[in-house]
Amino acid sequence: MRGEPSARVDESARRALSTALVVFAKAPIPGQVKTRLCPPLTPDEAATLHGSFVIDTLERTKAAAAKVKLQLDRHLACAPSATHVFFKIMEERHGVKLLDQVGDGLGSRMDQVFKTLFAQGYRQVILLGTDVPTLPLDHFKQALTSLENHDLVLGPALDGGYYLIGLKRMAPELFADLPWSTDQVLRLTQEKATGIGLKASLIQPWRDVDTLADLEALIDACTVESKKPKNERSFSARTTGVLELLAKRLRTRA
Repeated sequence: MRGEPSARVDESARRALSTALVVFAKAPIPGQVKTRLCPPLTPDEAATLHGSFVIDTLERTKAAAAKVKLQLDRHLACAPSATHVFFKIMEERHGVKLLDQVGDGLGSRMDQVFKTLFAQGYRQVILLGTDVPTLPLDHFKQALTSLENHDLVLGPALDGGYYLIGLKRMAPELFADLPWSTDQVLRLTQEKATGIGLKASLIQPWRDVDTLADLEALIDACTVESKKPKNERSFSARTTGVLELLAKRLRTRA
């Protein structure tokens, strides 16, 4: 019992020197994920694709964490609840810490994740979506390096949103009154950052997967990459199989 206060101090000190890397995810429940792809996908197909993306992201963040020298704690922010069996399996298999997404809308839920982790003592927090299954590992390093000299880092998505956001302090203004799922999100976030005096930077853009056009582009990229040696591929074997099956089914439906 006498050692507990010291243990708490050591844990607090460790977090003060570390980064929280958060994968922001929904459970792969048919009808609740990737709904903009339905049709032509069925709800079950969309859920399978989404589930594979979540696992891809967990695998890639683990690989990225192994490549950086900073102390990096990986978390999985879960919706509808961290008690969902999918997330419990992810916790066991991938060694991530679970937390619930809390709030009425996307902005509120993201803001709460930052609030929770900064309250735990983390020096900086990076939040990543799951719609970028082939995101190069170098992008994680870019984000970490950028935060050394900036308050905010954003990973621009090609559709005008962002796939990654990192902060060194709370900034609830960034998540309030934004037209989420529109092409204005990145621009308005940057304007808000300027308005509250945050020094912001952008890392390289990447395509996320929201629409049928995005999915078709991903399928095409996967087809091209399948001709490369296995050690040069960015697609997981699991997602490659899902995309090949969906490509066949989409051709028959066309």
